Amino acid sequence: MDAVAILAEAGRAPVPDALYGVWAAKSEGTGATLTDKGLGGTVRFCSGLTVLDRALVAAGDVLLEVDLRQTAVRRRPLVWQAIGMDASDSGDAVFDGAGVDEGSIVGEPGWYVSRPGFAHGGAGVAAVWLGGCAGILDSVLAHLRARDNVDEHQLAHLGAVQTSIRASEALLLRCASVIDEAPRADVAVLVDTCRAAVERTACEVLERAPKITGPSLMCRDRDFARRLADLQVYIRQHHAERALAALGTRVLAGEGIR
Repeated sequence: MDAVAILAEAGRAPVPDALYGVWAAKSEGTGATLTDKGLGGTVRFCSGLTVLDRALVAAGDVLLEVDLRQTAVRRRPLVWQAIGMDASDSGDAVFDGAGVDEGSIVGEPGWYVSRPGFAHGGAGVAAVWLGGCAGILDSVLAHLRARDNVDEHQLAHLGAVQTSIRASEALLLRCASVIDEAPRADVAVLVDTCRAAVERTACEVLERAPKITGPSLMCRDRDFARRLADLQVYIRQHHAERALAALGTRVLAGEGIR
């Protein structure tokens, strides 16, 4: 969905019947690079690794549409050792002179991160993080409602989780409303505020939910344990204090919609 939206924003149509993804991570010095031999480098966190036909790959400041069925693209799913998000079919993609040409370039250099849809997509990811929080809350509620006794400490943690989730939800709804009203407005500060708020909510949920349920649900309910593990991995797309410092810098400078 993200890839198709990006292509639409660039005025391009996807290849019919092809399954697309977006592989743009630059982690610990890795990432795709353009060389005189074609596309090279290793990209981590490539979701849909073993099933995709094509991907939008960020190489430096250029976004490329790449046919993944060529032999110069090697897929390494076994490097993904995390329990969290194991269903995302993620791993490393290794490019060894993969074929690209001028027609592969999507947008101008720098377009991928400067387009309005980049910020919009960041808010969309935050909404998914919040959905992970809501799923954990659903599990907690089902657990408590099946019990005869619920003590005041469990209720206090439950009230805190409810408050944090709904506060982040309200901020995301405001952000969505602003985007709907002014799709090309500079919403980067507002989006980054949403992401920081949801990251804080997720951290609180991950801390409080096990205190409500105790170890039993984590050890005897695979769905609950998976929800905790998935959220713990996914929320680290947020860069924590580095992201907060960047947000504070932009707020101090009076940038964008707050």
